[in-house]
Order: sequence, then C-alpha cells, then structure tokens
Amino acid sequence: MSQEKDIESRRRFLKVAAGTAAAAAVVGGMPRFARAADLPHVAESDPTAKALDYVEDASKSKNPKHTAGAVCSNCQFFTDPAAKAYGPCQLFPGKAVNAKGWCVSHTTRKA
Repeated sequence: MSQEKDIESRRRFLKVAAGTAAAAAVVGGMPRFARAADLPHVAESDPTAKALDYVEDASKSKNPKHTAGAVCSNCQFFTDPAAKAYGPCQLFPGKAVNAKGWCVSHTTRKA
C-alpha cells in the first residue's frame, strides 16, 4: 500500500510541477507593451516622419493625398484607438504619434 501512495504522490507532484511550469512560461513569455504615455513622441523632424510626411495636426497637412477626417487615431497602424492624445503607431516603433496627426501611409481602419 505504501508504494501506491508514493506513486500517487509523485503523480500529483509532477502534475502540479508541470502546471506551474506551464503557467510560468505563459506569464513570463507574454510580450510587454509600453504604455503610450511612456513612449517618446515622434517629432516632425524625425527622418521617418519626414519620409512619411507626418504632421502633428492633420488639419495643417499640405499633402494632396490628405482627406478630411483622416487622422492617426482612425488609421489601422495606430495600435491604441482608445488613446486620447498620443498613441503607438506601427510605422514608428517605440514612439507615439499624435492622435490628431496624419502621414501619407494613413489607411482607414476597417470596422
């Protein structure tokens, strides 16, 4: 009987250990995203911003491709649509763009 209890004990231990290891891998492996408030803002003088004709205020864009209502906050590359002032953009990794800004790569987010 003692041997059966030992085997059951080992099985229980291995199940708990495996579950704990799996949980640690999931939690430890989750990507960590910086909050938009922590990201530096993209300056219009930034080389990438210049290449994409980025402006902080879409209403001041002189680019003929700009259409009324097109702003960073409704672009598919803007990754935090809930952001009020600044938010992360896939085109400017590690930086935040003005939600009211615009660039030539603007693509309206599909509903």
